[in-house]
Formats: sequence, C-alpha cells, structure tokens
Amino acid sequence: MIGRKGWINVAERFETKTVHIGHDPLRGVKSKSTPIYQTSVFAFDGLEEVEQYYVGEGEYLYTRNGNPNQAELARAIAVLEGAEAGVSAASGMGAIMAGLLAVLSPGDHELASHEIYGGTYALLHKELSRFGIELECIQLGQMTKLADHVRPTTRLFFLETITNPLLTVADLPYWIKKAKSLGLTVMVDNTFATPYLVQPISFGADLVVHSGTKYIGGHSDVTSGVLVGSQATIKRATEVVANYGVSLSPFEAWLTSRGLKTLAVRMERQCDNASQIAAFLREHPEVGQVYYPSPTDTFFFLRQKQGAMVSFVLADETKIYDFYRALDWIKLAPSLAGVETSVSHPVTTSHRAFSEEQRKETGITMGLVRLSVGIEAVQDIQSALDAALGK
Repeated sequence: MIGRKGWINVAERFETKTVHIGHDPLRGVKSKSTPIYQTSVFAFDGLEEVEQYYVGEGEYLYTRNGNPNQAELARAIAVLEGAEAGVSAASGMGAIMAGLLAVLSPGDHELASHEIYGGTYALLHKELSRFGIELECIQLGQMTKLADHVRPTTRLFFLETITNPLLTVADLPYWIKKAKSLGLTVMVDNTFATPYLVQPISFGADLVVHSGTKYIGGHSDVTSGVLVGSQATIKRATEVVANYGVSLSPFEAWLTSRGLKTLAVRMERQCDNASQIAAFLREHPEVGQVYYPSPTDTFFFLRQKQGAMVSFVLADETKIYDFYRALDWIKLAPSLAGVETSVSHPVTTSHRAFSEEQRKETGITMGLVRLSVGIEAVQDIQSALDAALGK
C-alpha cells in the first residue's frame, strides 16, 4: 500500500486510482537537469496559500501566469544580456508584442528602422495601428539626426542588431545614445546576433527581445520568445503575456533552455562557417551580390565574429526557381538558425507583408536568398551551394 499522496490507495476504486496518480514532493533529491513542470495549475494545501500567492508571497498559481520552466529561460537570457529581469512568451512575436504594449498607449508614435523583419513590420503597422499607435519607419543609413523624426507623442525606437534579411548592422551604441537623449525607450531585437556577440543593454537599451525559436533554441524544434529589461517594464510585459494568452508552454520553455546551453559552441562554429561561405559566394560567377557584415560594421561586437547568416542575390535572378529546386541536403525553410544549413526566400516568406515598393526600396528582390549557415563541414556547404548555383 502506498499513501494517499502516492500512486494508489487500496481503499479507492479503480476509476479513482487512475485519476489520482502522483508523487510526494521530492526532498533531498537534486535533479541535474531541470524537470519539466508540465502542469496547467499548481496545487495548494489551503486557502491561506492562495492568498499568499496574490500578495506576492507565493510563486506559481496557473501556468498562463507563470511556471518554473518559463522563469528559468527568462532568467537565463536576462543574465546573459545583463538585464534586471525577463519574461518568456509563446513566440518571438509574442515577446515583441509584450514589450511594445508595456510601453505604448493609444495615440503614441513609434520609430523603427525600415529594415526590420516582415512579421515585426506587420505587427507594428497592421495590428498596433488598431490601437491608435502610429508607426514611422526611418532609414538609419541615410540620416544622422533622429530628432527630426521625434514628436511630442514619440515613445519608442525599435531596431535590430543585425537586420533581416539584408544583414545591415547599424551603429548600435550611437543610435541608442541618440534615442535615449531624446527621452525614447529603446527596444532592440537581438535575435541574429544573440548575447554571444552583442549585449545591447550595455549600450543603454531598455528592452532586448529574442525569437528563442532561432539561435537560443538552436535546433528547429521549438517556438518561443524572450523579452528582457528593467524590473518595472518586465513586470508590465509579464501582465501582457498572461492577459493576452501568449504564455510559453513548459515543454517549449524546457527545450529552449536546453538549447541555450550550447549557444556559445554553436555560434562559434556557425559564425566561422558563415564567414568562409560569404567569401566563397563573393567569388562565385553565378552570384551578383553578397550581404554579410564586415569587421568595420561590427566594431562594437563582443567578439570578432559577424554572425551566422549570409544573404546573396543571383547574378541571373530569373534562375531563382532553378536554384531552389537544385538544392540537395540544404533545405528550403521559412525559419533559420538550426544546426543544419538552410535557405529561405524573403520575398515569398519572411517579407510577404512588405509591399512591392517597400521591397524594392530595401533591396529585397526576387533573386535574394537568405542562407542560415549550420555547423556542418564548411567544404560540404560550399559544394552543395556550388552544385545548385551551377544548375
């Protein structure tokens, strides 16, 4: 016989036994790996404990409002980014939304680099406009005065460390300093660089966001997002995550945290491979242009690496369909940053939300290929690309 809080109690009928399987809380046992708290709710011994939760003396109530796996991931990214606190979300877009709504109110105006991920643009332009929040996209490479675009209602400045998909690197320390001097909240999407290469908060950024789906998770098997920043702002962002129902599931949080443990070694290899692939593509006769940051662009990075993404344009853009069909083990996929090398087509995937005019302005043409470089032998990646380009 096992006690009432154990697996079964012989005094109970079969139907009751099957429902009430469980275990006593583990005491004196330390798991090397964090357990998965795959539960929707947490149990209490009495109403007093419930009240303790609501006055801030208890940790967890309902997984939509918080879960140990969610918290572990958020704390880890906050530590790596040098932030006070963090919150995880069901996707990178969920994390971006939480950050924006923690800062912006109806009638506010926000500035964003014109080179941003298409999904982010859709959120800023299409969805937040429904709340009366106005977006203005600015070309950082063609201006030096941010003040010309700031209004009395301007509250936030959003930019990416390495842009998607043209991999432009703005002078982050400069633009953060300018924005802060104008009283703006600065939010940086650090997905492509990761805290391994850049920690925007060290330059004064208020909020840093990651699509954990990409390099943080690193294995193309999870969808998640993380937002980090000050205690006060993250507290409000956490409320947004819970109230809008974009909480990260425990298992997805656990997977992302597991992937995070190998971030440094993966980024080291992927960045080195990408640098060699970029050099290879620049010399290839079937490639018209290569987009890859230079050491001069990345002078403020923590390491002498330029990231693991490479974008390039075919010399003959009419061959774009032939190129994708000719690829062998390099897969066509709409996402990026797995350990396997993959390609995507920004015009038909990540930047569909852009108008044709916007794509032309930003150089996102039909012949543009976004290459996510993996950890394979670099010679094999070169061979696969060379074979497809030669078709």
